[in-house]
Amino acid sequence: MAEVTVVGGGVVGLTSALELARAGHEVRCVRDQPVAETVSAVAGGLWFPYHVEPRDRVVAWGAVALARFADLSGDPASGVVMSEGLLVERGPADRWWTQSVPSWRDASGAELPEGATGGVVATVPLVTMPVFLPWLEMQCRDAGVAFEQAHVSTLDGLEGDVVVVAAGLRSGALVDDDAGMPSRGQVALLENPGLTRWLVDDDHPDGLLYVLPHPGWVVCGGTDVSGSWDTQPDPQVHDAIVRRVRDAVPALATARVIGPRVGLRPVAPEVSLTASDIGGRVVVTNHGHGGAGVTLSWGCAEEVVRLVGEAAGLSRP
Repeated sequence: MAEVTVVGGGVVGLTSALELARAGHEVRCVRDQPVAETVSAVAGGLWFPYHVEPRDRVVAWGAVALARFADLSGDPASGVVMSEGLLVERGPADRWWTQSVPSWRDASGAELPEGATGGVVATVPLVTMPVFLPWLEMQCRDAGVAFEQAHVSTLDGLEGDVVVVAAGLRSGALVDDDAGMPSRGQVALLENPGLTRWLVDDDHPDGLLYVLPHPGWVVCGGTDVSGSWDTQPDPQVHDAIVRRVRDAVPALATARVIGPRVGLRPVAPEVSLTASDIGGRVVVTNHGHGGAGVTLSWGCAEEVVRLVGEAAGLSRP
């Protein structure tokens, strides 16, 4: 087995660290911020492969994660539930993502908003990130993962036989990969008046729209601004999000507004999940998940374990 350092403490880094520890490796996770302050904490938590490639690998990784989250939904402490919802279509149907979903159906006309050409009703995981992330961190600690608070600007000096780079947008600079860029996502949190069904309408005429209900609040979106590093909420964008979700979901018309949140999705032409030799040591990359870090987390972590295992095997006499 190997001594492994995982760089990154969001959902991708933590699932990688946990699965490596469970596979018997000695794992250290180095991160520069608490889990509650990561981009993952802003995520709406819906299992859906948004803004990520390549599709064939995404389908496989997503299927693994869906099954894992389905198992976790039996543990209330995890913050995971299996939730039915509607994906609205406003043009030619592109249902490649349903290959990962065990069962789904066409939406009925009565379920569709005005202007929709179709839709998919599916039951998929919905993860309450402020609950799930601390739970996941505790699972890591229980499995023996050691945590270190530090800002990593270079891989030089890091301990370990293998380094796993899972630091989101900061990953590229560590492995000389400039393919990634941010995509700014702003959401509004509203009190939950009792909603249980999620809604996604990517091509809504007034802008990207999604409604993701959690216990106590609803994550409402949103934006997808490519290339923007701005993490400050825009009041006008916030007001526009609130207006359109209230128009789409009348139950939110009088729901109290909790406030805005902003996160930067780590978008790349495709997910980087490979092993290579950097400075005489095996480095495994696990970044570029776009808006699908949660969706691919367990599947990508499973592949990280395979790659690290191969590296450890090659290093033995």
